[in-house]
Amino acid sequence: MTANEIDYKLYGEEMQYVEIELDPQEGVIAEAGSFMMMDDGIKMETIFGDGSTKNDGFLGSILGAGKRILTGESLFMTAFYNTVVGKRKVSFASPYPGKIIPVDLTEFGGKFICQKDAFLCAAKGVSVGIEFSKRLGRGLFGGEGFIMQKLEGDGMAFVHAGGTMAKKELLRGETLRVDTGCIVGFTQNIDYDIEFVGGIKNTIFGGEGLFFAKLQGPGTVYIQSLPFSRLAGRVLASAPEGGGKQKGEGSILGGIGNLLDGDNRF
Repeated sequence: MTANEIDYKLYGEEMQYVEIELDPQEGVIAEAGSFMMMDDGIKMETIFGDGSTKNDGFLGSILGAGKRILTGESLFMTAFYNTVVGKRKVSFASPYPGKIIPVDLTEFGGKFICQKDAFLCAAKGVSVGIEFSKRLGRGLFGGEGFIMQKLEGDGMAFVHAGGTMAKKELLRGETLRVDTGCIVGFTQNIDYDIEFVGGIKNTIFGGEGLFFAKLQGPGTVYIQSLPFSRLAGRVLASAPEGGGKQKGEGSILGGIGNLLDGDNRF
């Protein structure tokens, strides 16, 4: 094993967190902002990239961190180490309602491809890199651009799916069409491309976007029911203009309007 062999436990339903148990000198890496709590004896350290290129010297660290810029992530990640005798625990929380998916990279041939914002944390030694699209259509219209994240190694990693998670096992040649934003991740043997919805009415009035993600087996695909972009869009659409009160709020006419909209607040 090149990655630390960690134990873990998931807590919660809609807003989950993962508790990771570290033996002495074991470590875990995480995205900035996902930390929740830790036992006494855990040391926190900010590192370039994922720290998997530590043996490659300073240049290797710089290159590893530079790859993260391409995915829109921070140059730095946070590593947590158990520095005392005995087991210690550290926990990481979901960024918004959904499910945390444990990914054992040894079960997927040492590689898993995921959305840029899906990665939560992983055992120290797991490499968090980039996966370039080899197809123009996928890069231009896929919603995720030319670049996705790839997790490589032989340890445990954890990714987050918004809303309810669906796991699909595709046989060889079996095809699944998915909204591009609803993909969490998939195994390396999945053939991923973009397909035009087609039809004038679908294109103009469909409201579901112009493209599907076409996933073809064999392999495993994880789907989320609530992408963050969809959640953020709904929140922004419901926000009052200018950050103040809604038009007519506090008035009789405003109250009637809220009733018609399904909002019974006066």
